[in-house]
Amino acid sequence: MGTRSMIAIQNPYSKDVRAVYCHWDGYLEHNGAILQKHYSASPKVNNLIALGDLSSLGKQIGEQHPFSPHGSKEDEALYEHAKDMGYCTFYTRDRGEDAPFKIFKSLKEAETYFEGSWCEYLYVFKYKASDDYQTGEWHFKRPGDRWKKLAPAIAKLKKEECAE
Repeated sequence: MGTRSMIAIQNPYSKDVRAVYCHWDGYLEHNGAILQKHYSASPKVNNLIALGDLSSLGKQIGEQHPFSPHGSKEDEALYEHAKDMGYCTFYTRDRGEDAPFKIFKSLKEAETYFEGSWCEYLYVFKYKASDDYQTGEWHFKRPGDRWKKLAPAIAKLKKEECAE
């Protein structure tokens, strides 16, 4: 069973939010830790969101690869290589589905959508200043909870329990 999450970025000027769904491993020890460690710069976050909904988040956006290991021996080898490399698996890029990112007019609108979804975590990359399109920080919430900064929450976890 998947721990579903939404991963988003908020534009510092327009305040709109672009968000994707991620089916697997949305909890702090996995997706939270990966976002904090490997997606701390806005260009990488924007590139992640641009590819649409995910089956699984990896430490690298990576390259197109088979969606599952079922198929030919070549597909199986390519799938295993992508897994070993820590590539993300996208519904559009890797399975050919139409699953683009969603655009919300505000963070409140994104939260309302999240609260009505099956997602258990909402992660949002917010810029630290409206004139800085590089530096930001991750925040997260669970349904019905308040926003929290991701870095201190990850710091409280045991390192061996977190994805690299």
